[in-house]
Amino acid sequence: MRDMTIPDRASRVLRRAAAVVATAALAAWPGLAPAGAIDQLREFATATKSARGEFSQQQVRASGRAADTASGTFAFSRPGRFRWEVAMPYEQLIVTDGERLHFYDKDLKQVTVRKVGDAISATPAAILFGSNDIDSSFTLRESGVVEGVEWLEAIPKAKDSGFDRIRIGFRGGLPEAMEVRDAFGQTTRFAFRAIERNPALDPAIFRFTPPRGVDVVQ
Repeated sequence: MRDMTIPDRASRVLRRAAAVVATAALAAWPGLAPAGAIDQLREFATATKSARGEFSQQQVRASGRAADTASGTFAFSRPGRFRWEVAMPYEQLIVTDGERLHFYDKDLKQVTVRKVGDAISATPAAILFGSNDIDSSFTLRESGVVEGVEWLEAIPKAKDSGFDRIRIGFRGGLPEAMEVRDAFGQTTRFAFRAIERNPALDPAIFRFTPPRGVDVVQ
């Protein structure tokens, strides 16, 4: 019995050691270890050259009372091309081809045209849909996990950005929610769904020709 006990003990030790090694190997293997929100943001910015999906948004006033809500679709193609189309409650369109940005309000029959310039790199939309040079415009820090969603906080480095902070929630490598708090304490909350990564997008959706009869403001 004594001769059999020693090998059994050695076998148990070896099995435990093998389990520890296997666990460590799995944790170190790329893509298997849980990634924090910042790592997911960087991977999304680097590996997602184009995307489309749906969004809903809600404004929450500084008092905590919910205000306006809206919903629609979005699409982007790096670098610099972006389309944000509000379907409800009012039809609005923000679209840029990388050089000019058009904001079209159908009910007002008005189109505002602006040069994109460098300012767009520090906007809330740019952190997800712009270039992947995020650190030049934002200071990032992890913000914890809530119901399986990994959150990060992005603080704009520019003093005149118009907002205080952005919070973005990731799940499975995709953005699921974003919160933008402006300088007046009002927060806009976005929820994203049905995101398709790297689809073939028609470049025409990022171009805009003002309809006849609308006012064009430049």
